[in-house]
This record gives sequence, structure tokens and C-alpha cells, in this order.
Amino acid sequence: MPKGTVTQKIIERHLVEGTMTPGEPIAIKIDQTLTQDATGTMAYLEFESIGIDRVRTELSVSYVDHNLLQTDFKNADDHRFLQSIAARYGIYFSRPGNGICHQVHLERFSRPGRTLLGSDSHTPTAGGCGMLAIGAGGMDVALAMAGQPFHLRMPHVVGIHLTGALPEWVSAKDVILELLRRLSVKGGIGKVMEYFGPGVKTLSVPDRAAIANLGTELGATSTVFPSDDVTREFLRAQDRVEVWEEILPDPDAHYSQVIEIELDKMEPMAACPSSPDNVVPIREIEGKKVAQVIVGSCANSSFRDIQVVSKAIKGKTVHPDVSFEINPGSRQVLEMAAKEGLLMDLIHAGARIHQSGCLGCIGMGQAPPTDSISLRTFTRNFPGRSGTKPDYVYLVSPETAVAAAITGEITDPRRLGKAPTLEEPREYIVNDSSIIAPPEDGSTVEIVRGPNIKPLPKFDPMPDDLKLTVILKVGDNITTDHIMPAGSKILPLRSNCPAISEYCFSAVDPEFAKRAKEGGPWAVVGGENYGQGSSREHAALAPRYLGVRAKIVKGFARIHKANLINFGIVPLTFKDPADYERIEQGACITIHGIREALMNGAQEVTATLDDGTEIGLILELSNRDREILTKGGLLNWVRDRV
Repeated sequence: MPKGTVTQKIIERHLVEGTMTPGEPIAIKIDQTLTQDATGTMAYLEFESIGIDRVRTELSVSYVDHNLLQTDFKNADDHRFLQSIAARYGIYFSRPGNGICHQVHLERFSRPGRTLLGSDSHTPTAGGCGMLAIGAGGMDVALAMAGQPFHLRMPHVVGIHLTGALPEWVSAKDVILELLRRLSVKGGIGKVMEYFGPGVKTLSVPDRAAIANLGTELGATSTVFPSDDVTREFLRAQDRVEVWEEILPDPDAHYSQVIEIELDKMEPMAACPSSPDNVVPIREIEGKKVAQVIVGSCANSSFRDIQVVSKAIKGKTVHPDVSFEINPGSRQVLEMAAKEGLLMDLIHAGARIHQSGCLGCIGMGQAPPTDSISLRTFTRNFPGRSGTKPDYVYLVSPETAVAAAITGEITDPRRLGKAPTLEEPREYIVNDSSIIAPPEDGSTVEIVRGPNIKPLPKFDPMPDDLKLTVILKVGDNITTDHIMPAGSKILPLRSNCPAISEYCFSAVDPEFAKRAKEGGPWAVVGGENYGQGSSREHAALAPRYLGVRAKIVKGFARIHKANLINFGIVPLTFKDPADYERIEQGACITIHGIREALMNGAQEVTATLDDGTEIGLILELSNRDREILTKGGLLNWVRDRV
């Protein structure tokens, strides 16, 4: 094992292209992949179009966890498609109800020292078990399944030095909320957050996974914890100790920045509406009436989380004004909770127990009442994501959630008295009956395709010049939910590009798709941190289908920028951010020689407005990015090479 940080050691072991200089393009070998059903259908259509017979990874898993509501044939059909295509190409299939991809992967497949690429932005959850786990668009995951390396820029490694131990009623969620308070939703862009120090050993693997999960909301490439004795005991309890290896940072490991967190000084926190970084201590917002409380999501649905909630509410009842809902993270969590009597205490107190899955976190049910507060142990509280507009969603720990469920208002859980004693299981129930292994030879498997699955659209190469009209201008922190909303109405269309494109930018401009089909080509102008949030590549695919050829912004979120490149949309940033004010919606822009600029490695291009004004734009792209854009997208590029 090379010297350095844990992140550097794993990258060096997997490096296939480039040098490990922060900011420089590199490529790494991917050992494992995961998909979920909201992104997986498109990823497998893309993989299928590459034309190879079987995945070329150590392990690939297809999870069904997002689109569990079967209000018509679409989701049910797609589940059959995913199961059959998994069998055909050598992919493990986790059935609906088996659990959230990140929770199940942590339990059954995480492996210290390995790389994991997932078509979900919260894939870094597995960093809690010593993996380098990265979220990406489905196209990048399809290529990884085909044995191709993953391309990214070498991240800066930020060290989070932990000391002390968490007080009663304070948990890992409060730690990452505190970091979001300090750094904001763009504080981790271009970075891996690596935790080290004596405080690490006080955190269980589920604690670490909760922190790693919400590192995504910092904009970080990934979050990594060491693999130590705590990791080994978790894997032993999962009956997988044979995959453990020790991976620790060296005493003289160099971090680009070190952030100190004294765990013993942490207190209960909340991310207030409507951003994960709008964080304050609970004591500052106590007393607000609450209508809904949900414990779940890939951040906080482990056995540990269900245990603390159940023990805290035992012998009490849910407040009459509160709907208290529990979404277990996996079938294992559900079975463990049943075995230990935790479910009985929750049910007796008045909690509603739902199936294991994402549910309300992705807007698939569980919308809160009008003009009411919902406390959730979720990952995001972007405006309207809950399914209710306007919404007032607070992100909190399980401890804070259960306190509100009991009292009917936002309450510091430390007011509940002595905290319950939590016990990490010595042995988890291992029941893999809902994880279907692929056959040795899948060549005769028939892939089941419902009528909602449409062929991938074909895109033309980059023209010599771009003559564009600005179809939309937006501000800072535009999320992929703004660009391509989720929810029970739209997500079932994920394998039908023409249909889902009808909802492109509908959260910002309900007439966007209609206007887009009346002309083009188009440009979209935006502010800072454009494209934060989910990894869903439909937020790039749908605009491209509707004729968007360039996005001009102050700054991009990592995954969305990669997805734009994958679908042939040029990602441009303002050389002078003040020029954002000079471009209005409806303006005409010409970028002469864009194809030549891409091919020749130009770092800047000039955009000319219809009034003759010239604006400098930055092309921050690798050579590979440039080749992909000139071809019109990654699939065109791959077909020429594989």
C-alpha cells in the first residue's frame, strides 16, 4: 500500500491515466458499480448499445428502490426490464422492497480499498466502509460496466480531524450538518473529504456512512473513512469479514486543508428550508409546530437509526397532530428491528411503517400537508422536492425527529431525559433471498421491454459554429430537480426520453418544453453551482433532446457538468462573472469556431451577442472531454472506440 492519505492510497492503486496532481485529469479503474431504477433503466440502455456480452467489473448491482409505487404499468414494467437485463449481462439484481441501494450495498457488498461508481449522487455512502465511492451519470456507469476507466480531475483531499466523542442525543447527522453550516453546498467541489483522528474510532460504520452520505451535499467528489477495527467488526457482523483489510492514513499524510471538529462539543442541528446548508442549532428554532416527521432515506435508515427512535418513543405515543412515518433502509434493518422488538414499540406508539425504499426522499409519496412543517432525516430539502408547494422541510437527526414526533413541535432531544443505550449487533440477520445472482451464461435470457421503454435518441456531432438563442436564464444553486423534476408523475418516464422531456425545466418555466420545440438551437444561462443535487443524467439528456447545445454559467456542479459533456452540451463558464448580467433571456449568441476550439485545446472562446458585445467564456475541459463534445456525445465517442 503506498503512503499518504486513505484516498491517495486507493487512487494510486487504481490509477490508469494521469498523475495525482490536484486538478489534473486522471482515470481510475472501477471495481464495482451500482445503479438504482430511476437512473438504471437509461444506464442499461446505454450499456446495451455499447455492444458487449457481459459486464467487466468485479461486481455490478442493479437496485430497485426509487420507483416503488405502481400506480400503472410503467414502474412494474421497468422492474421486469431491469431484472431481465441484469440476468442477461451478469449483474446482481436487488428486488423492490429489499432496500435502498446505498444501505444494502453498505451491508452486503461494500469492500475496503475498492472503487465504486454509482448512478446516484449519494454513492459515497460506501465511504463509511473504507471505499472510494463516487456518484456519476448513468453513461459513465455504463462505460465502467464495460470495463472502461472513470475519468475525473484529481481531487484535493481535505482532512476532517475528529477528536472526542459525541454527547448524548447527538449523532453523526449533526456532525455533517455542522460541516454543511461551515462550508456550504459548494464547499466540497473538487475535493474528497477524508475523516481521521482519534474521534473516528468512536463512530460505528453506520455513523460513518451517514456522514459520507451527506458529503454529497457539500458538492464533494467523495467522502472516505479509514478501514480499521471498527470496520472489521461491522463486516464480521455482516458475515463478510474475509473482505476486510486495514487501510489507515500515514502519520505524516498530507491534506490540502485540515478542518477540526470536536465531537464532544457537537449539539443537535437542523438544515432549515430550503437548502441542506441552511443550518442552525435546534435550540434556536425550538417550539415550531410540526405536522409530519419521517425517519428514513439513504442517510438515516440503518438499524442504529431505527433503534434510537424506537427506544426513545417506547412507552410514549405519537403527538396527535403529527404523522410519524418510518422508512427502514433495507430488509435487513426491518428484520433486525422485528427480531429486537423495535417494530412493536414503534407500531404501538402510533408510527406508520412503510416498505424499505427511498419513498418521500425522492418525492415518491409522503408529501406533507399544506403550509406545515415536515421534519425529515433525509438528504435534501430543495423547494418543492417533497411534492408540496410551498414546503417547509427541515433535515434533522433521528434523535431530533423522534423528539418532535413525541412533542408535536421542534424540540431539542436533550429535553427527553437520559438517552437510550444503543447496541451494535454482534451478528446481523443475513438474508440475501431478495438479491438475485445472474446466471453463469445469460446469452439466452430474453430482455423484457414494456411499451414505455423507448430507444435512445441519436445526436449529431458538434457544428463548426454555434448560433444560439438564450431560451432561459436562471440564478445560483439551480438543482437537477429544477431542471428535471422527480416525483411519482415524472420518474416513471425515465426510460422514455420524448415523454420525460415534456417536463424539462417545468419547475422554473412551465412553458420551456413547448418553447424549445418551436426553434433552436438554444443556450441556457445560469449562476453559481449550476446543476447541484442528484446525478440524474436526464437533466442533461432532456435539454439536449430539446435542442440545448450550450450552458453558460458562473460555475458547475461536478456530476452535472460531466453529464452535459456526455450528451454533447458544451459547458462554458464566464471569464468575468459580471458578464452574467449582460446576457438576457432571448438574446442571440454566436460562438464562431467552437469545433476548432475544442479540437485545438483552446482554453477560451468568445461569444458575440446580437448587439455586437463580446464576452469571454472558459472551456475547462480535458482532451477526452473535447473529443466527446466534437463527436456529439459520449455514446458516439464510445461506438467509435469499443
